[in-house]
Amino acid sequence: MSASFNLEDRQSAAFLSAIIQTAIDGIVIIDHAGMIMTINPAAASLFGYRLEEVEGRNVNMLMPPPYHTEHDGYIERYQRTGEARIIGIGREVEGLRKDGSVFPLRLAVSEIRMGDDRFYAGFIHDLTNVKEAEQEIQKLNQELEAKVVQRTEELQDAVNKLLEINRKLAHEISERQAAETALKASQAELEEALQKEKELNELKSRFVSMASHEFRTPLSTILSSIALIRRYTEGHQQPKRDKHIKRVTAAVETLNGILNDFLSISKIEEGKIEMKQEPCRINVICSEVLDEIEGLLKKGQTIRHEDASGNLEIVVDRNILKNILFNLVSNAIKYSGEGKPIHCRTFTENGELCFEITDEGIGIPETEQKYLFSRFFRASNATNIQGTGLGLNIVAGYVDMLGGRIEFTSQTNEGSKFSVYIPIE
Repeated sequence: MSASFNLEDRQSAAFLSAIIQTAIDGIVIIDHAGMIMTINPAAASLFGYRLEEVEGRNVNMLMPPPYHTEHDGYIERYQRTGEARIIGIGREVEGLRKDGSVFPLRLAVSEIRMGDDRFYAGFIHDLTNVKEAEQEIQKLNQELEAKVVQRTEELQDAVNKLLEINRKLAHEISERQAAETALKASQAELEEALQKEKELNELKSRFVSMASHEFRTPLSTILSSIALIRRYTEGHQQPKRDKHIKRVTAAVETLNGILNDFLSISKIEEGKIEMKQEPCRINVICSEVLDEIEGLLKKGQTIRHEDASGNLEIVVDRNILKNILFNLVSNAIKYSGEGKPIHCRTFTENGELCFEITDEGIGIPETEQKYLFSRFFRASNATNIQGTGLGLNIVAGYVDMLGGRIEFTSQTNEGSKFSVYIPIE
C-alpha cells in the first residue's frame, strides 16, 4: 500500500514538474524568505538568466526599484498581518532582466502551504506586446484626429476663396470709376489714378491676406471642435466636450473682436463717434487700463508703470483715451516674448500730456515702418502672430480725434517705443 502511494506521489510530482517546465508563461516558486526554489525555462528566458544563475537567490534580483527594496517587507508583512498586496490578487508590475532592461508584466502570486511551511508561486505574463499594441492604438487615434483637422482646413480653404471674391471694399468701385474718368483728362491725372489703383490693390491684397488667415483659424477651430464634440457621446466624456466648447467660445470671441475693429474703422471714417468730454484723472485711467489688461500678460511678463503726471485732471473723452492706451499696451504684450517687461511712463511736457509705452519685443523692420499706421498692414516678422492690422490705424484715428499726435521708434529684435501726445488744454 505504501509502495503504491509512493509511486502515485512520484508520478504526480513528475506530472506537476512537466507542467511547470513546459508552461508558456513564467513560473517562479520561492520560500517564505523570498529565496527562489525553482524557476521554469519560460521565466528564465524572459529574464535572460540560466536556471542555475537564479535558483537559491532572493527573488528581488528580478525586480527594478522600488519593488527590489520593498519586496522582503511585503512578504514579512503578509506573513505577520495577512495583508495582501499582490498575493492572491495579482497586478501589473515591472521586471528587471539580466541586461538591466525593464519590461512590463502581469504578476499573480499564490500561497502554497505544506504543513507549517509556506511557499509562494508567482505566475508571470509578459505584457510587452500588449503595451506596444496600446501605444500603436493611441498613435492611430492621434493620426485620425489630425486627419479630421486637415480635412476641416481643406474645406475652410474653399470658404476663404469665396470670401476673397465677395468681400470687396465698397469705395473700390467708385475709385476705379474715377480712375477710368481720369484717363481721359490728362497724363498727370492718369498717373495719379494709377497710383490710387495700385494702393487700392495693395489694400485689397492685405485685406484678403488678413481675412484668409484671421477668419480661417477660428472657423477651422469651430468646425474641428464641433466634429470632435459629436464623437464624445458618453457621460464620462464631458470634460472633453467642455474643452472643445471653450475652444469654440474663444474662436467666436476672436471673430467678434475682428468685427469690432471693422466697426470702429467705419465709425471713425464716417464721423459717427460722438465725443463725450468730461473731467478725468489720468492716474485713475492708467490704473483701470493696467488692471483690465493684466490677464493678457504672458508667462513672466510684467508692466512697469511710472506716473510723473501727478494728480493731473484733464477734460477728454474717457473711452477713447482708454482705447488708445489699451491697444498700445496690448500690442507691446503681444509682440514681446515671455519674461519681457513692458514699460509705461506718463508725464507732462510743453502743455501736453504724454504716454510712453516701451517694449523689448520683435520690433518693426526699418523698411516697413512707413506703412505702420496703414490699414491691414502687418510687418513681415509678425505674420505668425494673430492680428488684423487695424489696431494702430484705429489708434491713429482716435489720437487725431483728441487733437493729439503719435510718434514711435523701433529696431528689429530690440523693441519699440510709442509716444502719444494729447493737449492738456
